[in-house]
Parts: sequence; C-alpha cells; structure tokens
Amino acid sequence: MTLDLKNTKKKIFVEGVRDGVPIGLGYFAVAFSLGIIARQAGLNPIQGFINSMLNHASAGEYAVYSIVKEGATYVEMAIMTLIVNARYLLMSTALSQKFDSKTSILHRVLVAFGVTDELFAITIKRPGVIAPLYNYGAFAIAALCWSLGTAFGIVAGELMPIRAVSALSVALYGMFLACIMPEARKRRIVAVLIIISFVLSYIAARLPMLSNVSSGTKTIILTVVIASAAAIAFPRPEEEDDE
Repeated sequence: MTLDLKNTKKKIFVEGVRDGVPIGLGYFAVAFSLGIIARQAGLNPIQGFINSMLNHASAGEYAVYSIVKEGATYVEMAIMTLIVNARYLLMSTALSQKFDSKTSILHRVLVAFGVTDELFAITIKRPGVIAPLYNYGAFAIAALCWSLGTAFGIVAGELMPIRAVSALSVALYGMFLACIMPEARKRRIVAVLIIISFVLSYIAARLPMLSNVSSGTKTIILTVVIASAAAIAFPRPEEEDDE
C-alpha cells in the first residue's frame, strides 16, 4: 500500500469522524433519557452500553426496554425490534446502489449494521461512490456517544432520587413528540393516525379478551395492523418521495 493511498484512507476516515461528532452529541442526549428507561427496566450500565452498541435506533431501544419492563419473551423482543427497525432495510438497500462494484460483502454488511437515519443522510449526500471508511469513522464516534449516553443515563437513574428519575423519564416522550409533530402538522393523515394509535392502544389495554396477551404482543399487533392499513389506504405520493 502506497503512502498516498494510506493518507487518502486516513483522510476519508477522519472526515467520517468529523461529520459524526455533532450526530454523536445529539445521540448522547437522547440515549441519556433512554438510559433512565433502561434503568427502570432493570438493566445495568454494561448491559445498556452493549444493547446500545447493537441497537442504534431510539424507537427500537425504547420498544425493547418497554417490553423488557413488562416481562416479555425473547421472541416478542426480537419481533418488535425487527418491526420498529424495518426501515433500515430500505436505507441499506438504497446505500447499496452507491457502492463500488468491487466492494466486498463484509464491508457492505458492516456499513448496513451501522445505518441510522442521520448516518444514512450524511452518507447518501456524499458525491461519488460510498467509501466504507467514511461510514466507519462516523459510526465509531456516533455509536460510542450513543452507548455511553445510555450507560450514563442508567448510572444517573441509580444515583438520583425517584422523583428526579420520573421527571427525566418524561424527556424521552418529549423527544418522540418532537419527531412526530412536524410530520403531523404537515400531513393531516399522520395526525389522524397518531390519534388512532393512541385510541386503539387504550382499547387493547382495556379489552377483557386481550387481558391474557402480553404488552409486547399487543404492541407488535397494533404496529403491524395500523402501519399496514395506513400504507395501503394512504400510500405516499411518488412526487413527495422524489423531493
């Protein structure tokens, strides 16, 4: 390997780290709130760190911690995580179109493993073919901040008074509202679907016939049914996707 090639690869990796820093800082704040939830579910800092290193979606992690807290089975946990994180399959497919044809399967799999909404955005906007080293650099700092945020959140949850922990737990719900409200304001159907989700969740929790069904299974069923019905009844216009 020539010196110029080494310098080029190092430059690409450093660019990834640089672009991943602001993302990592944002991840740390979000993961800290998730750590509070994880602590309530009974996870210790090491378990939270490992889980965050393997699961890079806030919605996915929240789903996992919620059903763990309810005593769900491993199967329910796996299915719920698959459903919530399914969009990353589409993102990975889109990224695969930008790889050089000589890129190995190992690099493709590793890049796909590190795909998140934000890392996908900064990668897909880069000109030319995807350089895996760029993704590795961005993922390295972002995933580290994400995992440390969860671990620190769990530690804080163990040290702080119960009232303070309860107060911080609300921060995560605020984050989810911040995610859904802009889209709900832009598209009325999204707002309607959010309300329908709340109503059906409440009904499912109260129906006697579902009393023996675990919380995790109810969440899985509602997620699949509502998302599928919405996708069939209200498909997203192609012109919006192009934008």
